[in-house]
Amino acid sequence: MARTASSRRYAQAVFQIAREVDGIDVWLDDARVLSELIDGDQAAVEFLDAPQISEAKKLQTIRQLLGDSVNPLAINLLGLLAARRLTHLMPDILSQFTDMVDQHRGVQWADVTTAVPLDDARLDEIAGLIGGIVGGNVRLRTYVEPTIIGGVIVRVGDRVIDGSVRAKMRNMEREIVEQMA
Repeated sequence: MARTASSRRYAQAVFQIAREVDGIDVWLDDARVLSELIDGDQAAVEFLDAPQISEAKKLQTIRQLLGDSVNPLAINLLGLLAARRLTHLMPDILSQFTDMVDQHRGVQWADVTTAVPLDDARLDEIAGLIGGIVGGNVRLRTYVEPTIIGGVIVRVGDRVIDGSVRAKMRNMEREIVEQMA
């Protein structure tokens, strides 16, 4: 889903509230619950975004659906989104809020591509190595791409470390061609 200025503003407001009440983890959990509700139930989105349904009825339905599973402020957030017919933004609000929390906590994400799946011990080792390179906490998103043959490709932000066998073979080929010229 494309990031919008609206979803960013809502995410910033949630982040500010979460920091003020020292409840970042609670808000992360609540935002996930709200997002899963919206992501998993198109009928709920259509109902909550319907202009002919009163705001009171929407809020009552939200309270019935969520009960005590989230804090009252999270229910109010979804009620506000429903009143403005913006409930479909909730997954993006969660994504942007999560990014803000990660940035606040000094966490960077690294995309790690390997030819075969790696076990947890190897992933922990890679996370430690990358953390040493970038100077911070690193979380990994892993991808399997057999065409790299072996090794690993790591992307952190705009930095790329290509330690794949495919890249090494391309470099060898280039060196051989240069020597022959």
